[in-house]
Amino acid sequence: MIEQFTIIKALGVQPDFNAAHEIEKRIAFLKTYLVDSRQTAYVLGISGGVDSLTAGLLAQRAVRELREDGRTATFIAVRLPYGVQADEDDATAAVTAIGPDRVMTVDIKPAADSLMAAVLAGGIDPVLHHHFILGNVKARQRMVAQYAIAGTASGLVIGTDHAAEALMGFYTKFGDGAADVLPLAGLNKRRIRAVAAALGAPDHLVWKVPTADLESDAPLRPDEEVYGVTYEQIDDFLEGRSIEPAATDRILSAYKASAHKRALPVPGG
Repeated sequence: MIEQFTIIKALGVQPDFNAAHEIEKRIAFLKTYLVDSRQTAYVLGISGGVDSLTAGLLAQRAVRELREDGRTATFIAVRLPYGVQADEDDATAAVTAIGPDRVMTVDIKPAADSLMAAVLAGGIDPVLHHHFILGNVKARQRMVAQYAIAGTASGLVIGTDHAAEALMGFYTKFGDGAADVLPLAGLNKRRIRAVAAALGAPDHLVWKVPTADLESDAPLRPDEEVYGVTYEQIDDFLEGRSIEPAATDRILSAYKASAHKRALPVPGG
């Protein structure tokens, strides 16, 4: 199907995959970009999922290699719970596996709740899409915190967006979709897991059921439940394989509906 392969190309998914090669290439990218940007730190929010775990493992290796070359480089892992995190144990395990140079924790609940209260006071419907809107507020507050930390550390913020999420538009615009570098770009979920495993990540985190955990009324709701298709189907689509027609239709619909998220701001006038 021509449309499928056009999307695959647009999202940068390569026909061949080798985990060791991807690790080497993406670490080299992180090293080069930090040096060329004349910055000295990477900052990344660690959620407990395989995406931030993988990006964190790559970042820590990159800054370690830069230090071995005599350069100043630090990786700051940031825990960003909304109050008490439902999968706190997984987030703690991810930080332990990464072994970051520095760990910071910022509870976004006071800021997110305060902003949401102000918005509600402004006159929007207090019931309509409340938890969905609050979920986006949480995602954006997390990025605000990361950029505040990066600003004090001559740092760049790492994002965890990848081909599977980009395909489905499953991220918050100017929230987790905002970052300086995307070291997982072009990888689908299957390949991210392979990279994580090759980096020595714990199996229970590599194979953890993916969840955004943004909506307070549906904590730890699986991504696949939101998508209406499985990651297996999404990954097969991105690797050029044939999948069920209904799944193809759902994926194409999500891709088209989320085009605005993948676009730069549109100038007018």
